[in-house]
Amino acid sequence: MTKSLLYFLFCCILFQTNGYSQDTDKNLMKLWYDQPSHVWEEALPIGNGHIGAMVYGIPAQEHLQLNHDEFWSGSPYTNYNKHAGPKALATIRRMINDGEYGKADKYAANFIAEKVHGVNYQPAGDLYLDFNNHQQYKNLRRELDIAKAVSTTTYEVDGVHYTRTSFASFSDQVIIIQLTADQPGKINFSASLKTPQKHKLAIVGNNTLSLAVIAPEHSGLPGVIQASVNVQVHNTGGIVQAKDSSISIQNANSAIIYLSMVTNFKNYHSMIADSINAARIIAAKSAELDKQARQKTFDTLLSNHITAYQKYFKRVYFDIGQTEATELPTNERLAKFKDGNDPQLVSLYFQFGRYLLISCSQPGGQAANLQGLWNPHTNPPWGSKYTDNINLEMNYWPAEITQLTEMHEPLVSMVKDLSVSGQSTAKIMYGARGWVLHHNTDIFRATGAIDGPWGLWPTGGAWVCQHMWEKYLFNGDKQFLQSIYPAMKGASEFFADVLYKDPHTGWLVVSPSASPENAHDGNSLAAGTTMDNQMVFSLLHNTIKAATILHADPAFIKVMQTKADGMAPMQIGKFNQLQEWLNDWDNPDDKHRHISHLWGLYPGSLISPYRSPKLFEAAKTSLVHRGDISTGWSMGWKVNVWARLLDGNHAYKLITNQLTPTGENKEGGGTYPNLFDAHPPFQIDGNFGCTAGIAEMLLQSHDGAIHVLPALPDQWQNGSMHGLKARGGFIVDMDWQNGQLKKLVITSALGGNCRIRSYEPMELKDAHQVEGRNTTNSNPFYEVLSIKAPVIAATATPAEPVLKKVYEYDLPTAAGKTYVFEL
Repeated sequence: MTKSLLYFLFCCILFQTNGYSQDTDKNLMKLWYDQPSHVWEEALPIGNGHIGAMVYGIPAQEHLQLNHDEFWSGSPYTNYNKHAGPKALATIRRMINDGEYGKADKYAANFIAEKVHGVNYQPAGDLYLDFNNHQQYKNLRRELDIAKAVSTTTYEVDGVHYTRTSFASFSDQVIIIQLTADQPGKINFSASLKTPQKHKLAIVGNNTLSLAVIAPEHSGLPGVIQASVNVQVHNTGGIVQAKDSSISIQNANSAIIYLSMVTNFKNYHSMIADSINAARIIAAKSAELDKQARQKTFDTLLSNHITAYQKYFKRVYFDIGQTEATELPTNERLAKFKDGNDPQLVSLYFQFGRYLLISCSQPGGQAANLQGLWNPHTNPPWGSKYTDNINLEMNYWPAEITQLTEMHEPLVSMVKDLSVSGQSTAKIMYGARGWVLHHNTDIFRATGAIDGPWGLWPTGGAWVCQHMWEKYLFNGDKQFLQSIYPAMKGASEFFADVLYKDPHTGWLVVSPSASPENAHDGNSLAAGTTMDNQMVFSLLHNTIKAATILHADPAFIKVMQTKADGMAPMQIGKFNQLQEWLNDWDNPDDKHRHISHLWGLYPGSLISPYRSPKLFEAAKTSLVHRGDISTGWSMGWKVNVWARLLDGNHAYKLITNQLTPTGENKEGGGTYPNLFDAHPPFQIDGNFGCTAGIAEMLLQSHDGAIHVLPALPDQWQNGSMHGLKARGGFIVDMDWQNGQLKKLVITSALGGNCRIRSYEPMELKDAHQVEGRNTTNSNPFYEVLSIKAPVIAATATPAEPVLKKVYEYDLPTAAGKTYVFEL
């Protein structure tokens, strides 16, 4: 029996359909290091979606840097420019129509926020645990077990083996730290809290630190968000006592620290009570969380936490093999990855992205921001806000395909908020109905244009609503669709009012707008950028479908259809590229980090190799022009786009570029030692983008069928991916050998036709082969959107893509049934 066959049989025995075990005994699901953290980007993140910490793992002084997802500077505000309005908008449009783009950029200052360009996400403080005489240590190992969401640090001092176990409990909403030694009476340390914020520190009894902090002002907005950080230390054996501003433990056998954080934040426009009562209320709530946790044993707390976390994490299993590289510390593996043989680092990185999303975006909490949940700076890069011209949305790309739909809820809640807060901006700035979102927002749900002329990009609402529609397509939940339909309708009403007939082409376009953060001849503003056309076209059609499903708004359906019919088509320019703008301004030497005009390929679904092959090839040309090396998040986006281009080897090349230590890609980003994505600096969206891209390489369901192994690279000849989700509620397990699918398991949550697309002919029991590539799939979740034929430049010579032959099979399914195919 061959080794490869043995490997395959082992995988088949190990995996189960409804939950998967990942071997954690050999570092497979662990980030680990043999040195303490020297900088924040080496520390390890823990979080439960609401509170989080970066664990440094320093023997002599353990450091946990603390965050709460609701702790932001400033206070509720609006930032639309009250002096702007439809007349100023018309002036800018005329300048754009006349080709006076420089004047339009300057005049756009009338539309940019006058004062507040967003508030800042803030650190709450730091917990320090000081251990005397632990400077000289040996055999240090610090690790993050992402299969259990637990951080552990072990080391030896004078023959004593010490262990620190830390986790942010998903079940009890507190951070737990256990300190043990393998000899009695050896736990000696002092605990202290510090913060860069305005604060009051109190010691309650002899074992509790209570820190009350208030967020700073921002751009004249007083800080109103308060937080209570409560630390209780409980020892077994030894003595505990308050000492100055710290708590001291001497000669204990073990100790457990309970750390809670609570804020007075209620919603984006109000806080709990007044400042005096709020401080009392949140301090009491924080103390109560600690009290409830203390009533349980450490083992119970840990077990409950792991169970709550693994409910999400164990849904997906990914294995493409391992080598002896797994025995190395993670930072060494990262340094060797590009030129070595370490396929398991890819599966670890993939699952690390899922770990981060579970840990920073939980129902009832705030959406993952630019740094997820973890930020040490009072003035963080870009405010650590929500940049919705790519970064916010990228955070949620893995949510549905990797079975983390619950993690999408904070974004859903944010969209509902924005659909209200954005109404005044739409009315005052544009004289329009509905709501608008420019390229940035924050915890107070501001929607005005900020930063500079390129900030006059009013299409953020269309993009976030795409996530709402995709969530419905994956899950088929009509109650959810009913709840989010008002936001989709409001976004569509806005564009129904502001779409403008371009005098040069007669097409309906958005003007003024921009192709996010890029420029043409040094100018930002333009009319009818390709990204705008793609997103608004998709929004209108998605809203039409939603209204039809819900039997709502027949008159408005006709309005939206008319608007969509009049919109500009995509265009192929003189370099055979997909044009980024309405005019053929593209420069093949442009290496800009944003690839906005490729939105229709990913994350949109407008460009298909089978339905629009010339556009497909033009998009590929544009991506080649952009190049590979860029900022970390941009490379994560490119992994997805190359996957959608069905080129697994090029997608893998982008993964190797991203999994390169920061500083080695001289032209751009990479990865920090703790596997955080580097723009640089740290931006978490790159982690999420690459995780989504790896999934897209192995399963796609946007183009009328479930395409299995659509972009499998040569490096992943043997492997298994179990638990990815396809649209229509299908859970898909795949095992492959020598690059060919060997076992396919499909579980249908909703029933209906399951169309399977493959590069290899298959014999599937109870399925029949589909004759004709463009035969309509009867499953409504797989309806494809018809687009206009592209306009092609007179000097262009667009090529047809060279595509692999595909085979398609229709499998009738029943809800709740599982279908197993040995191939």
